[in-house]
Amino acid sequence: MFSKLAMVAHTAFAVALGAALLGTGAGAAHAQTGPPVMGGGSGIIIDGQFECTLTTVGHDSAGRLVGLTAGHCGDPGSLVYAEVDPGAGVIGRFAYSNHDLDYAVIQFTPGTIVPVNRIGNVTITEIGAPATFPQIVCKEGRTTGNTCGIAWGDVFRTNVETWSQMCVVEGDSGAPVVTGTTLVGMVNAYLAVACFGPEVGTNMSAIMTDLNARGGAGAGYVPI
Repeated sequence: MFSKLAMVAHTAFAVALGAALLGTGAGAAHAQTGPPVMGGGSGIIIDGQFECTLTTVGHDSAGRLVGLTAGHCGDPGSLVYAEVDPGAGVIGRFAYSNHDLDYAVIQFTPGTIVPVNRIGNVTITEIGAPATFPQIVCKEGRTTGNTCGIAWGDVFRTNVETWSQMCVVEGDSGAPVVTGTTLVGMVNAYLAVACFGPEVGTNMSAIMTDLNARGGAGAGYVPI
């Protein structure tokens, strides 16, 4: 059984606020002096209900500032907040969600974020082909941070997904999967047991093919 990795956010709001008051804790919200810094690996809150991870931020062919995350995290019109500073208000909305490939496009409101290509230990400089066995892939998730593992490849020859042995749990949905600084996929689910069963994620090559064929927000995407 596959487990999708969006996390219910009401408890996370409580934890973040408590950590902010105490000044301790991983993922604590901090007072911002400007727009929140966001990139692949940043935590996002959707409609005040669910927490997921941003895959990447960049511009599409129309010059829109957009980002990607897992499709099961929200539907078109869903509101997006930055986990690092939810008090900053709505930073964007889901423009498109594909539940078959399990990816979504977020269109950011101009001036609401500072887009970057590095969060934690993951830097994204380009988009590349899917990882294959025995490459090592890494991810940056809002829940488990930076973890790495061996790529098993496209186990069932779907041409859209890659399995790996990275640790992922709820809230890591959408986390960027990289080889070096090349974005090759996103985290979508795990099989059976978190951080033990294989992680399964959609390949960026499949996402880009669908985005460009569909047109609209996200088409022609290039990372920051």
